[in-house]
Amino acid sequence: MKLQLALDELKLADALALAERVIEYVDIIEIGTPFVIDAGMNAVREFKARFPDKEILSDEKIMDGGYLESQLAFEAGAEYVTVLGVTDILTAQACVRAAADYGKQVVVDMICVDDLPTRIREMEAIGAHVLAVHTGADQQAAGRQPIEDLKVMVQHAKTAQISVAGGINSKTIDKYVALKPDIIIVGSAITHAADPVEEARLIKQAMTALS
Repeated sequence: MKLQLALDELKLADALALAERVIEYVDIIEIGTPFVIDAGMNAVREFKARFPDKEILSDEKIMDGGYLESQLAFEAGAEYVTVLGVTDILTAQACVRAAADYGKQVVVDMICVDDLPTRIREMEAIGAHVLAVHTGADQQAAGRQPIEDLKVMVQHAKTAQISVAGGINSKTIDKYVALKPDIIIVGSAITHAADPVEEARLIKQAMTALS
């Protein structure tokens, strides 16, 4: 089970500094969507250069231009790129094709997908590598949590790995680990913590103890 650190709101220098502090507990570094918009592929390149032994995810949430936008991430050094599950299947297929050409992986972000079982089957049929349960920040503010969607994902996914994101922290981590996803994504719980190192340590400790 891997811990993915989602970096969304920080500027590049601050994000690099924070990552240095918590890196021993992190397996995947996510260049989050706001970060990608702000810093582009330069952030991917900088993080890969600074942390060559860690996997990098470029959270582009691709909706069109699947091959080209995936290619940008892979050529910059990312191991993973994200495509939205609500996009056209042709776009997702193009992302998977780019991943095959570069020896990398595609993560399908299932945010706002209404029929999870059907879309899981469709995305697995085209060879998606990871399916991501994602309760967005706006949904979280309205009181929604990703645990129920994770239960559906665990039940229906057969070949793809599973990741989960959405307000997870050291106080809620146990119930997510119990469902045994492959990747747990944590962002603001670490980046906004009074003590980011301790929060990352507690989360990783729980993952290790229960996995």
